Amino acid sequence: MKKWIPALLSILTLGIGHTAFAAPQELNSVVAIVNTGVILQTDVDNAMKTVKANAGKKGLPDAKVLHEQVLEKLILDEIQLQEAKKMGIQIDDDRLEQAIKGIASGHKQTVDQLKASVESEGLTYPIFREQIRKEIAISEARNAQVRRRVNISPSEVDTLSALLADQTTSTVEYKIAQLQLRFGDDKTATEKQAKELVERLKQGEDFSTLAYTYSKGPKALEGGDWGWMRKEEMPTIFADQITTQGKDAIIGPFRSGVGFHIMKIEDVKGLKTVAVTETSAQHILIKPSIILSDQGAEQELNGFIDQIESGKRTFGELAKQYSQDPGTAVNDGKLGYQTSDNYAPEFKHQVDTLPIGEISQPFKTSFGWHIVKVLDRRTVDRTESAMKNRAYEILFKRKFNEEAGAWLQEIRASAYVEMLDNDQGTNDAK
Repeated sequence: MKKWIPALLSILTLGIGHTAFAAPQELNSVVAIVNTGVILQTDVDNAMKTVKANAGKKGLPDAKVLHEQVLEKLILDEIQLQEAKKMGIQIDDDRLEQAIKGIASGHKQTVDQLKASVESEGLTYPIFREQIRKEIAISEARNAQVRRRVNISPSEVDTLSALLADQTTSTVEYKIAQLQLRFGDDKTATEKQAKELVERLKQGEDFSTLAYTYSKGPKALEGGDWGWMRKEEMPTIFADQITTQGKDAIIGPFRSGVGFHIMKIEDVKGLKTVAVTETSAQHILIKPSIILSDQGAEQELNGFIDQIESGKRTFGELAKQYSQDPGTAVNDGKLGYQTSDNYAPEFKHQVDTLPIGEISQPFKTSFGWHIVKVLDRRTVDRTESAMKNRAYEILFKRKFNEEAGAWLQEIRASAYVEMLDNDQGTNDAK
């Protein structure tokens, strides 16, 4: 039997509450009461069959142990489903269908092929769909509750990010240059001068020229050039400043016991960098209403294009007067430099494909009708932020799994669970 459900949410058993995958049959007995819900014998039987079928030739414990594990899983699922209902979590049909498409895609099938495969295994497709719906609701409830318990401090992210960066850059070679200003009588003035030099470098002035002119360091007469070296070969004060910066990065000013230092990474060998394109754009948004139809909004924007192209009005003037995006209208409709992934799909397409300086034709998103103009594009090194994101994800997954286990123990301990022994007519409340 193929593992249909585990492909979505690692479901090892296919019964929650009083749901069964087998053909309808008499619900002969209640084996457990869980708060206001029940676990039926048919739930346990079908879950046992499913676990055995999914296991295939893998070894399983004896029937008694397996029965206990399956029943405990069903109890935990029922408790979590009740939590989902308390939170008002509902999975609509559109979202359910997307999840099922994901299962089918994972098995390289169409939804119709998946349905046929499910039914060929003796499962009913309607019950299969409802089981997926319940599992998604359970997952949402668990995620919502556990996320609140996960706390990650900036210092934790920085520490792990630094460790990851050290691992990443351990074999990297850097061609570095340094400009050193020694402390004079006025240390504040030295710091001010160092900051001014950094600004001049960022504006494009030549590093070696400034080093010849101002540096008091050991390589001043070489234009500050220290050549190629790995971090382990650098002076500690240099190595401590390098994390995941790439070629042409300006680092500093940073302070030592003798003065202020400015470094430039002239080139890098062996460093995997993350570069992204940021686009500067401006737009005008018109929202359809009871008074203004989609066609009317589109026509209004076409009128704006005519005014801009004829020189009667500027894009910024029209955005400030007419755009219904209050966050950008006050700034001539300018969105600033952003990656296009931050935008709605239709808007992203325009931002990615428009030549610089051109205005789009009117187009619609979920927010309304737009025209957009691309002002500029630039490539930005995001290696360091990507490393921090990776560190955060590692910490989050680690803490989430720890807290999820603790949360499950807590809700299990606080739930009313009564085991019913139908053969002997006894019960055991836990």
